[in-house]
Amino acid sequence: MQFKNPEVLYFFALLIIPILVHLFQLQKFVKVPFTNVAFLQKLQQQTRKSSRIKKWLILATRLLLFSAILLAFSQPYFSDKNIDKKQHTFIYLDNSLSTNTKGEKGNLLKISAQEIIESANEKDVYSLQTNSNFYKDISKNELKNLLLKIENTSKKLDLSTIFLKINQLNKNKTNTLYKNILISDFQNTYKNKFTNVTPAFSAVKLESSQKNNLSIDSVFISNANTTNFTVNAIIKNQGEEKSNTPISIFNNENLVSKQSFNIDKDSEKTIQFTIQNKDTFLGKIQLTFSDTFPFDNTYFFSINKRKKASVLAIGKESHFLSKIYTKDAFNFTNATLQNVNYNAISKQQLIILNSLENIPEILAQSLLDFSKNGGSLVIIPNEKLEVNSYNSFFNKLQIGKLQNKIIDTLKITSINYNHPLFKNVFSKKVNNFQYPSVNSLYPIFSKNSSTIISFENNTAFISELKNNIYYVSSSLAKTNSNFVNSPLIVPVFYNFGQLSFQFPRLSYRVATENKIGIETQLGKDEILTIANSRKSFIPLQQTFQNSVVITTKEQPLEAGIYSILKEKDTLQNIAFNYPKEESSLKYLDLNTLAKNNKNIEITSSIPATFNALNKKNEVQWLWKWFLALAIVSLLLEILILKFYKP
Repeated sequence: MQFKNPEVLYFFALLIIPILVHLFQLQKFVKVPFTNVAFLQKLQQQTRKSSRIKKWLILATRLLLFSAILLAFSQPYFSDKNIDKKQHTFIYLDNSLSTNTKGEKGNLLKISAQEIIESANEKDVYSLQTNSNFYKDISKNELKNLLLKIENTSKKLDLSTIFLKINQLNKNKTNTLYKNILISDFQNTYKNKFTNVTPAFSAVKLESSQKNNLSIDSVFISNANTTNFTVNAIIKNQGEEKSNTPISIFNNENLVSKQSFNIDKDSEKTIQFTIQNKDTFLGKIQLTFSDTFPFDNTYFFSINKRKKASVLAIGKESHFLSKIYTKDAFNFTNATLQNVNYNAISKQQLIILNSLENIPEILAQSLLDFSKNGGSLVIIPNEKLEVNSYNSFFNKLQIGKLQNKIIDTLKITSINYNHPLFKNVFSKKVNNFQYPSVNSLYPIFSKNSSTIISFENNTAFISELKNNIYYVSSSLAKTNSNFVNSPLIVPVFYNFGQLSFQFPRLSYRVATENKIGIETQLGKDEILTIANSRKSFIPLQQTFQNSVVITTKEQPLEAGIYSILKEKDTLQNIAFNYPKEESSLKYLDLNTLAKNNKNIEITSSIPATFNALNKKNEVQWLWKWFLALAIVSLLLEILILKFYKP
């Protein structure tokens, strides 16, 4: 039992007064002489005994009366909490995209909001944390208004941030009782976030009624050439096998192609679309399928007008290169080994090592970084190269080992027409072209090489050693070969340049930090904006001499195609998609977490959580009972005084 006014209990000390009054009575008995002494003596003893019992009874009822009155004024009650402490309930409601799905009662987020409104106590104070906002010290009515307007967001809040908020609230206020409730689907992205210092909370798990989901995981471009390219969509299936699922690709809302596919249980599959080359392609791939999450059935990507590929030739100037890489199609630069601008290497798409005797270490390291970042490399050896220098470089690239020089006249006779380098180059296979020849070569031993053009003895003349690394086994100097006079020289090196051009990034993720480089020049007061038909915003941007790097994070929050604008001019189109982690159907096992962490309490539902909290905080007042006891004790005293005759 607890007391709202415990200071009143000090007045119990005053009960000593009626006790003293009854113990030390000032009333004295008067003796009256009478003839029958024996009878009177007996009568006197009986009267004194009855009077004493009556007095003790009256004392007891008066003590009971005063005690009950004092207890009533001290306002006693039964409760698990102290009445002087306020109840503060912290609620985290997960409104991420994964809660926008159907449960047994309806939409998970909307039903959760409604159940909180119906179950919350009017007298308590609340703090509401969502993935997008935090509302501190609000009433039940304010909580209701916020929950009625809540919507799903692409933002994802880390559990460590939630626990930090809880700890800050506990430190900032005294004389307050805290209850923490986390309502989420608890996807396994929260894994390893629970420790021994995790604040105590009650967890309510939101569960979808569907257990199957198809999603477009990612998109990439392959087999690009001068006429078309292939769009590859990776489809991820979680759940049972699915058949005849329609999938479509659009260019700016115009249907380009449509097909259907089958996919095995819990697997991935790549769906390919062949698209004709265009200046721009504002792509949208869409699955027509009803599953757990609708947001991941659409994927946006953008392909902007292709710019000129930058080609750098390092070595002696060769006229055939400058004739192939013309200004209208390429940004071509030739530099000797002594005059190489190493800062410009990372800005190239293709680098040609043209007849170098050796490859210096500083150049080798720069080319290694260039290759790792997706750059294309063509290696043409010198007639008198240093084998050890080349092999040291090849070892860094992990492309094989150069063999000793072979002096032999060999004709170039075979073409691999299936290689992407020759796709759409020849209308038919040519078997009787004028065969060029070489007088010497440096063959290479490589396990994973792919032959593009070969000699009459089936050894490789030009081969692809690794993705975008090409090796010409013979020097192209006129003293060693007449290949530069062959019709093959043009399509081979021209397509080296065309295929080296990397498509810009197809899409970005919303609510994630993205850095996007734009080639433009800004004036003093000029800025870039990102916009679509519905909204626009100004991103963080850093201006350089000929470019601008923009950074997006908080915006945008909606997937779609956006334009980067300089005033009203569109510089580039970019696409944003929702985080693919939100498509996961893997969730935490809260029961296992609760066994390992005493601060986690698992509850079956939102109403059950609030009912337990309200019952725990319910106050049973006792002052009415003590007031009734005071009245009863007063009535007892009246009855004793009236009807008890000594």
